[in-house]
Amino acid sequence: MKALITIISLLVITGFSLAFDKNPVVLLKTNLGEIYIQLFSDKAPKTVKQFIRYVKDGFYNGIIFHRVIPDFVIQAGGFDKNFNYKKPKYPPIENEADNGLKNKKGTVAMARTSDPHSANAQFFINLKDNYFLDFRNKTPEGWGYTVFGKVIKGMDVVNKIASVPTKTVITPYGYMRDVPVKPIIIIEAKVVSNDK
Repeated sequence: MKALITIISLLVITGFSLAFDKNPVVLLKTNLGEIYIQLFSDKAPKTVKQFIRYVKDGFYNGIIFHRVIPDFVIQAGGFDKNFNYKKPKYPPIENEADNGLKNKKGTVAMARTSDPHSANAQFFINLKDNYFLDFRNKTPEGWGYTVFGKVIKGMDVVNKIASVPTKTVITPYGYMRDVPVKPIIIIEAKVVSNDK
């Protein structure tokens, strides 16, 4: 009987562990507050794996939200507060935007270039339902942007970031528009339990 209880207990604990691994939660501590993001490993496994690797590597620590466009998105993952570009450590990932998830308000998606399979470290949070960013077909124009998570706590912080004044700045990479006047910094990004 004791052996049976032990086995059941292990199965329950393992089940909780697998549930955590399946949809982990990442905390972004910013200088304006905390944002909790639940990740959808079941829908975007390659994207989530890449994002978590960068989180665990400390890649996002000290990175700014460099693009803030009200009623559209806030974007981070590429620059520090002095606009030094943080070069990604890993190769770009395959676009997973055909996973059925939509670019709804509060969802988190990968930023990329015009190449549908160029997403790497930069990500954005949708400030409204941006359905024109969704997958339509497997063409360069139709791939869309991979949604891989959603904000489950801290949308008030997201909205605070979205409301800050912005400016155009000159960087070593050219002009950048929609940059917050005062840097919005990700102080720390870390994987936490999914009970928020």
